[in-house]
Amino acid sequence: MTDLDLLRSGELSLHGRLVAASNGTFQGSVSADGESATVVYKPVEGERPLWDFPDGTLAQREYAAYVVSEALGWDVVPPTLLRDGPLGEGMVQLWIDEVELPPGQTELVDIVPQGRVPKGWIGVLDALDGRHNSVTLVHADNEALQRMAVFDAVVNNADRKGGHVLDPGDGRIFGVDHGVTFNADDKLRTVLWGWAGTPVPPDLLEDIRKLADGLAGQLGAELCELITSVELTATRERCATLLKTGTFPLPSDDWPAIPWPAF
Repeated sequence: MTDLDLLRSGELSLHGRLVAASNGTFQGSVSADGESATVVYKPVEGERPLWDFPDGTLAQREYAAYVVSEALGWDVVPPTLLRDGPLGEGMVQLWIDEVELPPGQTELVDIVPQGRVPKGWIGVLDALDGRHNSVTLVHADNEALQRMAVFDAVVNNADRKGGHVLDPGDGRIFGVDHGVTFNADDKLRTVLWGWAGTPVPPDLLEDIRKLADGLAGQLGAELCELITSVELTATRERCATLLKTGTFPLPSDDWPAIPWPAF
């Protein structure tokens, strides 16, 4: 049984609520035919209205992000679907356990003392921490995280915090919490600005080209069940911009470029 089959047909039981989440978010499990998996469940009824996302539900946007990740073939978003649950319809997503890093090893997105950016990491922002120490926000310089940065530009992710980047320790990197995506207005807020203004690798651009073709056809029709037609048009325009410039987007002066809190 595939992960998606288990998410779709398994009996969904709740273990508890994740109290740090701004919307109703629960950890649970799905079980069927002797198999089980831990999941995240976000019921639509637990969503708080957002002034800048008045159309559609956050759960639908989470699923739309997974659909785009799959269309790109990038495996950026864990298996995700919409289904009924104990608290009504909502988003159900496979829970990703992160690898425990050895002491002293830097996370994929982290804070380090200013002037001490590790080899293989990129400095994003210099700032002061809560104790007024000079620090630098950094992220790893690797292909998987680079794909995630391009993905965020495509789906217009307004909330790529460091805590939304998960490393299961098997070479893959997953992104979660995609409820505030696909807005028709540019809202890219991310901690992954390290490649801003640099060329997007040709293989990623080719994947974007194929995605753009799909958005004009069946894939676009599928997404229109999840986001508005205006938002779909904006997604196609973001793909066109990436293909035209061939570079990672730059932060805008019109809105905060870094989500707060950053983790």
